[in-house]
Amino acid sequence: MSLTEHSAVIRRLVVSPGAATQHRPPAAATPAGVPATPAAVSAVLRAFGQPPAALPARTVVHIASATPDPALGTEHEGFTVRTTASSGRALRRAHEELRAGAADFALVAGFDGPGPDTITVYAVKRAAEAVADGDGVVGVLDLDDTVDVDTVPPLRPLRHGHRDTDPQRHRLLLWSGRDGADETRVRGELLPLLGNLHSEAFASLPTAVPCGTVPGPVRGAAVSTASLAAGAVHKAPAVRADRPRPVALLFPGQGSQHHRMAAGLYRREPVFTAAVDAALSHMGEEGPRIRRDWLTTGRPAIGIDDVRRAQPLLFAVDYALGRLVLSWGVRPAALLGHSAGELVAAALAGVMSLREAVGMVMSRVREAVRIPEGGMLAVGAGEERLRPYLTDEVGIAAVNTAQQVMLAGRAGPLAEVRERLIGDGLVAVAVPATSPFHSPAMAPASDAVEEDYRHVPLREPSLPLYSGYTGALMGPDEARSPRFWARQITDTVHFRTALEELLRTDDVLLVEAGPRQTLTAFARRHRAVRLGASAVVPLLPARPGTAEADRQSVLTAAGRLWTEGHDVDLVALSRLWTWSDEETAAPAAADAGAPPLAPALHH
Repeated sequence: MSLTEHSAVIRRLVVSPGAATQHRPPAAATPAGVPATPAAVSAVLRAFGQPPAALPARTVVHIASATPDPALGTEHEGFTVRTTASSGRALRRAHEELRAGAADFALVAGFDGPGPDTITVYAVKRAAEAVADGDGVVGVLDLDDTVDVDTVPPLRPLRHGHRDTDPQRHRLLLWSGRDGADETRVRGELLPLLGNLHSEAFASLPTAVPCGTVPGPVRGAAVSTASLAAGAVHKAPAVRADRPRPVALLFPGQGSQHHRMAAGLYRREPVFTAAVDAALSHMGEEGPRIRRDWLTTGRPAIGIDDVRRAQPLLFAVDYALGRLVLSWGVRPAALLGHSAGELVAAALAGVMSLREAVGMVMSRVREAVRIPEGGMLAVGAGEERLRPYLTDEVGIAAVNTAQQVMLAGRAGPLAEVRERLIGDGLVAVAVPATSPFHSPAMAPASDAVEEDYRHVPLREPSLPLYSGYTGALMGPDEARSPRFWARQITDTVHFRTALEELLRTDDVLLVEAGPRQTLTAFARRHRAVRLGASAVVPLLPARPGTAEADRQSVLTAAGRLWTEGHDVDLVALSRLWTWSDEETAAPAAADAGAPPLAPALHH
């Protein structure tokens, strides 16, 4: 059974309402103990030290009480409340709602024990999303149908994948010193060890040396296989890293996709794998088909440049890469997405839940396929230079740099404009796309998705979020506006302006979380990056390559974060060369498009 089919308990706490809240429940308790009053439910909402506003919008509170207070309705403090006779039934009901997508988070409160004056509170979410979000999982619900439904189901350990220490896999070696001399000493102690080390033990070396000490400000990093490790460490430069620049994540949109993008990380890194599976699980029947087309080494049923594959897969990959960087302990100072990448940035900033963000992507896709075929052009010229070429059906899709602009429109009119551009000596290259996004042709699709988006609970960003549509920091009103998100389909992407605003605030280390290094190339043309005040690091290779090339590129980016001075989570990093779920796959089922490509859960 795949990880996406399980519910995980990420917190379990036994609380006394009198200690957990200022609202003391009435003295007259039910026979089971504490009464399930509105005040006690308020204590449940705050049981884990978070204000209710910090909970997901689609949080459901399940109350296990045989005799709840009549004053307790079906909603409390803006959250849905469901009452069930026992904790066992409440946990099972919460699991079914999470699995069906009817809720994003559940608080299950047992007012039926274990003590006369206590409430047992479980925080429950989908297991794949718990892993992707970096939650500490207490255990997964073992929902055996043969057990009495009133009994609290046991929690089983989450065993996600297995250890894999292949010496041919690249790994990251990190070291540091208090000053230059100390770094030289540490490196000198590491080199003989690498030269005499048995290759099978290479993956088991510590991620960073010296062990058990605070990393020093002079640092080095090397990415290598076992046989080349000594040479790589010897050649690596020492970098002084006592003033790390804040990190901003960049998320590319359509045009950056390619077949099997980031596939080398799938089933070889747990957070990335879980995040992809979590995103695909919200795509309904299309999810397994999208996964199959993504991972096949043959000809996919639907090509990657088709909007039905490009946008859902780009969202899943960008989102998973963002979650991967967060799992290293990096807390971005800002987020910026290009076109469809802005939905990824918004989801990570908490504007909408993962499920809602995926629904918004699928709505865009559904409406885009109804629009006559079109495309986009990347033109080597400035915005003003291109205005004479615009028509009622061909518009400026994106302004990426001072001399790189994209045009979009229906296929016929766009082809005519391209001929004119080339005839005038301009470079005009077709962008991989089958839909005329960011052009007037998409207006009917924009109107249709706006109706869908009116049902999405939208929130203010919890992180600074720069918008390519306004070219500025996204405000609360924009983030909560269905029209704002719907107009992305037709409006111009002002990536150049948004990047300018972001880099104006501070010297920043930009990290592109997506394939092909498209935004990296744009950022390298910015004056702040050219002068070295800011810098940009891609997570994935510039061109399609091998699975090992994907991992090597991600490791190189992680090493750059280390030498920049960020104290990354070393255990999380080590999973890139010590974790795998490949041997537990069921190839026949995967080829049929079934979900078992998700990480297995072993009990």
